[in-house]
Amino acid sequence: MVTVPGESGVAVAFLAEVAITFVLMLTVLFVSNAPRLASYTGLFVGGLVFLYISFEAPLSGMSMNPARTFASALGAGQWTALWIYFTAPPLGMLAAAEAYVRLRGAQRVLCAKLDHQTTRRCIFRCRWARA
Repeated sequence: MVTVPGESGVAVAFLAEVAITFVLMLTVLFVSNAPRLASYTGLFVGGLVFLYISFEAPLSGMSMNPARTFASALGAGQWTALWIYFTAPPLGMLAAAEAYVRLRGAQRVLCAKLDHQTTRRCIFRCRWARA
């Protein structure tokens, strides 16, 4: 299956990709940085992906992953609007990270690691234990 913009066109596909990655990343940041909810991050993400596949896919093909989009385009030899899937997701995620920091403050970012329920040490500037 090749990821291509829907009938609404390239502009709608681009905006839809920015929007879904923005919401997904913002959700990950809010949920994973809340100690009571962090273990449910995967469920929140899975629920959003379900909704995106159901409702957003007709607009943009629902990529969020440039590697997956590139691999299917390579196999099919179809490169329609590939630039969307390499630019929109990073823009949406960067915008979400900026929004999170502006809404919550940089001090509320506990850690970039999603799973703290392990014995492996954290390689980030982790403030999870202080939460």
